[in-house]
Amino acid sequence: MESTLKVPGAEIFYRTRGSGPVLLLLPGGDGDADACDSLAVHLEDAFTVVTFDRRGLSRSTSTGAAPDLTIHADDAARVLAAVTHQPALVFGASIGALIALELTTRHPDQVRLAIAHEPPVGTLLPADTHAELAGDQLAVEKAHRRDGALAAMAQFVRLARLDFSDREPDVHFTPPGPERLPNLEFFLTHDAPAVRRYHPDITALRAHATKIVPAVGATTTGPIAQCAHALADLLNTPVTTLPGGHNGFASHPRALAVQLRTIFAAHR
Repeated sequence: MESTLKVPGAEIFYRTRGSGPVLLLLPGGDGDADACDSLAVHLEDAFTVVTFDRRGLSRSTSTGAAPDLTIHADDAARVLAAVTHQPALVFGASIGALIALELTTRHPDQVRLAIAHEPPVGTLLPADTHAELAGDQLAVEKAHRRDGALAAMAQFVRLARLDFSDREPDVHFTPPGPERLPNLEFFLTHDAPAVRRYHPDITALRAHATKIVPAVGATTTGPIAQCAHALADLLNTPVTTLPGGHNGFASHPRALAVQLRTIFAAHR
């Protein structure tokens, strides 16, 4: 089912499919409600899977101030409130993981468990590693301003250590075409800088540590992977390893769905 929700400064497009406990999927990058389709297919028999276009992407509008992570989290909370009165399960990757963390700390009654897959929360890292990550993030933004969205995303691929050959046999990636450029432009102009500037509420994270599962991709290396370990250290909880790399929700949807089911079953 597809619906549109009016919220302050935006109209948010969202989709629900399947039946069972509500599971909100929050993709990384400029991913919209379609970005997790391949993952949702393997989950909708057991969950009511919810996805949405972040404000400014695809079918969602953005007429207010430039969004930050708190605004995206509040949008996620409003979408959840529209589909359920019960605490939901959440899986977020990259910027989606940051939104999952903000959703959990700002709206804890709406979250039963949140899996934060490689949240790029640089402020949790040692100073030198944080500086390395922030420098790489700034390089992406500068490449966007200098050479355009596609050049910036090539820089992001290097930052996230993405390997598009690391995928399940029936997964196929296609280079971004002209239809994706508006989303990339919005992401690089607003969301990417918001990620770089993000400072989590440490006290709130610790207060809700039992609801958060820090996760890292099996093949991810570099500062972003270290962020997951830093979050786990902060929360005094182990890191969960998930299939694939930073984009595992797209590259390994079958294996990831199996592991998500296991994690959620263990936290009933």
